[in-house]
Amino acid sequence: MMAGCGALAELDVGVLSAEQQEKLRRFKIRTRVDNETYLRSHPEVEVLIGDFLRDVILKRPADIREFAAHHFSNPNLHVVIGSKVEGNME
Repeated sequence: MMAGCGALAELDVGVLSAEQQEKLRRFKIRTRVDNETYLRSHPEVEVLIGDFLRDVILKRPADIREFAAHHFSNPNLHVVIGSKVEGNME
């Protein structure tokens, strides 16, 4: 767990003024829309994450960090993901 992460989770939104709460609400909405727009314009992200998760579930590595480092440093990863993205578009 990252330092300070617990404190962040315990923030009390009730201490914000009505105006601050509204700004926060709009910020969250705008951020979610921006994230969804980005992900829709980059279908390779879904393929990349799905491919990694499938490999994790199938292979069940003991050291997930090492497995992830190896998986994402594969010099042919762009070719593998690119072909899967193209296959999904057909």
